[in-house]
Amino acid sequence: MKTPYQKNRNRAACSQSNPAFVACSTRHSTDNEKFLEENKMLKTLMNTTMAAGFALLASVIHAEDYPTPIPLEDGAQAPIDAIAPKNEKFRIAYMPPATEFNYYIAIGEGIKAVAAEAGVEVFMLAPQSGADINGQMGMIQDVLTQDVDAIIFGTHDEFAAAPLLKQAVDKGMAVLMINSDIPNFPTPIHGVVGYSQRNGTHNIADWAIENYGDKPLKVGIIEGQPGYHSTERVGGFLDGIDGNENFEVVVSIDGKWNVEGGNTAGMDILQSHPDLDMIFAANDYMIIGASFAAKALGRSDIVLLGNDGDTSGLEEIAAGNITATVNTSPFLMGRAAMQATIDALNGSYPGGWIETPTSIEDKDGAISVLQEPEKLFPQPSKEY
Repeated sequence: MKTPYQKNRNRAACSQSNPAFVACSTRHSTDNEKFLEENKMLKTLMNTTMAAGFALLASVIHAEDYPTPIPLEDGAQAPIDAIAPKNEKFRIAYMPPATEFNYYIAIGEGIKAVAAEAGVEVFMLAPQSGADINGQMGMIQDVLTQDVDAIIFGTHDEFAAAPLLKQAVDKGMAVLMINSDIPNFPTPIHGVVGYSQRNGTHNIADWAIENYGDKPLKVGIIEGQPGYHSTERVGGFLDGIDGNENFEVVVSIDGKWNVEGGNTAGMDILQSHPDLDMIFAANDYMIIGASFAAKALGRSDIVLLGNDGDTSGLEEIAAGNITATVNTSPFLMGRAAMQATIDALNGSYPGGWIETPTSIEDKDGAISVLQEPEKLFPQPSKEY
């Protein structure tokens, strides 16, 4: 069952930390001081990944290339030849759904790295809260009035963003979506970069069946805010356990994509279902929050599964506080997205979806990943 979420109408205030990369956000506050203190370290961490598949992608993207794009659905591909850059030195806006998610900051670091190599300008513009849909739409409107050549975006509300992004395409801007595999965005865009979300979470469901499927389990789901990302990630997990009589989903609730929302959702479902055996959350932030709830309730026995492969999430797995996650690669995803955007502006990108890889990491896998900090952003909090 889904719960409605409140739209934060506060607009973000801008602060410049780098001449080529401007981060815009609002202050986020909470009355739960104890929760904030426990969460302080985690909020400083971002993430990304590796594993065998990531090593291959890293070498490909380092060579300023990317896997061959997969065509979008009919009518979803905006024409590459209609892109008309305005600036000799390309100016690109990176517009993730929020700055509260370190995952998107890690993507941004990959974007910045390629921008520096290519000599193009990139700036980041985003609301602080992922629930601030109105704020993000206002920012896109602002960018439409500027001399911007391209927009790399992620959003929690595709239908709200579509009319504005259509204007961007009509103005000759290159428009690419990150952290998605959507084949039919509501308006034609030039490209999509990200992993197969449904396949990734299906894989962690397969892993759960292999490791825990020999006895009956009551399962709770923590969804993200309603939208494509939540539908695909939750749907993949449900597809994976479908037909397995030992897995019974007894509750599904919105965790608002963040640690605080995951903590609230985790506390609610564990208190209302004290016999729960497993929780799957649609991202690592929510499962980290749920792990705080489990700890507070003395539920060290519960299986906790996430999605993303954030540095913070990997460290929680290494510490034994979370069981496993779908490990994706935001830093490399950002590199691929920026290179594809530059190619689109130069007329050499064919359009379509660039797929980035995933792997499932439990405690041993997470430690192995953390032992190669040079492949992570941000760095782990300690040496493993």
